[in-house]
Amino acid sequence: MEELKIRVDDERTVSGLLQSNDADDVLLVFGHGAGADMRHASMQAIADAFGRVGVATLRYNFPFKENGKNRVDRQDVSTATVAAAHACGLERAAGPILLGGHSFGGRMATHAVVDHGLDVAGMIFGSFPLHMPAKPSITRAEHLDQIKAPMLFLSGSRDGMASSDLMTEVTNRIGATLVWLDTADHGYKVLKRSRTRSDDVFTEMATTARAWLDEIL
Repeated sequence: MEELKIRVDDERTVSGLLQSNDADDVLLVFGHGAGADMRHASMQAIADAFGRVGVATLRYNFPFKENGKNRVDRQDVSTATVAAAHACGLERAAGPILLGGHSFGGRMATHAVVDHGLDVAGMIFGSFPLHMPAKPSITRAEHLDQIKAPMLFLSGSRDGMASSDLMTEVTNRIGATLVWLDTADHGYKVLKRSRTRSDDVFTEMATTARAWLDEIL
């Protein structure tokens, strides 16, 4: 694990965590959600699981979490942060670089690709927040058609921010891959009694992503 400092602009610097080993063949730059920073247990579990399948991760804070605030940054600040983390990843990646994130982090990554013209080998999203809870909509997906890179959406089958019919509609439209995580909610909590898989949800995410990567790379 390597602690990093990522320069966003003349006023902002954020922390980063690079988790890698010699066996990794790709790097995933992965942003956190609106409610927790890069050190949250779920973010660590995702990084650990991806590391076990040969995917290095670069996690980073958005400025609002770096400064201990609860309200998310403006979109332009958020996308500039993603772009800075992407540039940091390019300096350290030995192979292809991927971009994505959990919830808010993934959504801002999509805007960053469009707004900053970032070149990525693929995008991976955990719990993409297609809409607010109990307010089905696809407005947040209007810009996704502009992204040319392959995209993988890993959504919990109980995620209240990603209704199954709308997520299917959107991913079919843009030619992305959608995989439902068995009984998981937006925060990756699963129903142990009814979950049919024997592995944990983070291993499910990583093995699914690895199989997808082996197809697209």
